[in-house]
Amino acid sequence: MFRQIRLWVICVCAGLSTVFAEPPTNIVVIGWDGAQRDHVKEMIAGNELPNLMALCKEGKLIDIDVTDGMTDTKAGWSQILTGYRSDITGVYRNSRYQPIPEGYSVFERLESFFGPQNIVTLAVIGKKDHVDNDAPRRMEYDTWLANEQKQGKIDLQRPGLGNLRGGRIIEENGKKYVDTPGKPWYFASRNMDLFVNGLDTNERVALRAMAELAAHKESRFFLFVHFANPDHAGHKRGENSQAYSDAIRDDDAWTGKITAKLKELGLYDKTLVYVVVDHGFDEDKKGHNYAPYVFLGTNDSTIIRDGDRMDIAPTILKRYGMDLAAIKPALSGKPLDEPAARKVAPARNPNIRRPLPPPPRRLAAENTAEESAASKGEQTALEQLKETDVDKMTPLEAKRLLTEIKKEMGR
Repeated sequence: MFRQIRLWVICVCAGLSTVFAEPPTNIVVIGWDGAQRDHVKEMIAGNELPNLMALCKEGKLIDIDVTDGMTDTKAGWSQILTGYRSDITGVYRNSRYQPIPEGYSVFERLESFFGPQNIVTLAVIGKKDHVDNDAPRRMEYDTWLANEQKQGKIDLQRPGLGNLRGGRIIEENGKKYVDTPGKPWYFASRNMDLFVNGLDTNERVALRAMAELAAHKESRFFLFVHFANPDHAGHKRGENSQAYSDAIRDDDAWTGKITAKLKELGLYDKTLVYVVVDHGFDEDKKGHNYAPYVFLGTNDSTIIRDGDRMDIAPTILKRYGMDLAAIKPALSGKPLDEPAARKVAPARNPNIRRPLPPPPRRLAAENTAEESAASKGEQTALEQLKETDVDKMTPLEAKRLLTEIKKEMGR
């Protein structure tokens, strides 16, 4: 038995020596939620993001495209921190999701690989909604419906800020209920050392992150830091606004303070830092219906190519020394230090069905609801249906659209 253990230790050590040329002890992932790639590059050209560029001078600044899942927060961070397609995690978009299957996140993989006593896994998050870990719950149907209708009005007024919840309707003893799924980070957060969200401002997020760095400076760690400011500013003021630029500039400033803290603690030389983004922003708009163009900036000099949002988690796990081939189910992405076919997001949203050519116009007396709406520059419900992937609609969304179509048809 002792001989078998000794041989196993020798084999493991030999394997690690080939994987780790210069092993990082720690990795810090800093998320700039909603930072559009072109906007960031324009600011770089104007020397407005000195801390990001200082980091990238040691490593790389690369393009990242989103080719799977929606360009929103839930889908984005779930994919970045698991390395899986949305059909594997079950997190498709902000309004269609489930808890990420237990064990699939980077945090849990590292806890399992090193052992809970040998690594500290932490997440310090600005947002409350969409980077959340609420448990599954049951509520009365009428309460659920009222919440959905209220949130629907908010979504119409402020696109992109919705928190509509999917759910399964059940009936017990003559009463209807809705079982709502747990949020994406429900399982992962229970298997980590720290998961704190809803800190809101960059300052509160960064100060908490730096406090955690100081507290765990003697340990190996993986830290995820989430800045929400660009996303909030984009929804409120628009992608081309001064507020949006200021929010990205603030992300850069606090990123610089975090890297400075790593240096002050003597940790920087053994820590890789990755600045990553979940989704971009629609050009000159206040939403990110289809915004697949983002970036990754890092001091990791082993990065050799542009990549996909799914490639980030495999890169992190490989840099910690994990055998990616042993991970089950197989990761959807490929590490960015290995050659791979370039995935490029299509210019037009592949999830939207293109409208059919318009029918011949009727006489003025026969104008339809579609023509009346068109004359006002509005989109009819029928046009919305043509451009929508109905398979990805929630029941409530489908019901609303059907109601509008019936109104247009005079039923």
